Amino acid sequence: MTTTPTQVRDHPFASGLVVFASVMLIVVGILDVLRGIMGIVEDEVFVSTPNYVFQFDVTSWGWLHLIFGAIAALVGFGLMKPRTWARIAGVAVAAVLIIINFLSIPYYPLWSLVAIALYAFIIWALCVVKTPDA
Repeated sequence: MTTTPTQVRDHPFASGLVVFASVMLIVVGILDVLRGIMGIVEDEVFVSTPNYVFQFDVTSWGWLHLIFGAIAALVGFGLMKPRTWARIAGVAVAAVLIIINFLSIPYYPLWSLVAIALYAFIIWALCVVKTPDA
């Protein structure tokens, strides 16, 4: 079946960079859920940096990572179909998680920086691909 510029083929599944973003959002979201559970259950796992501007209880960070990590994983599953709402939600959730990970750098610095880089790649992948809505 050939398509003209005005026609759009129905794509049952996303492809290319959207699949990358989807899988990465699921994986990093699940890792953030696990990080949230660590913060809620066992506060001593994390390093505490004195005199940091954004000082919060580690349990609060745990709940933030748990909630937004679960949302990220769910949006990642939603990205398996090429829908504009899922791409917008993916960019928004990844942006919020970049901010959360930036603010939690003193508690878990290496993973926070790795997560920021992964979420930045997810945002890039969701923004550069043109996926038609079916």
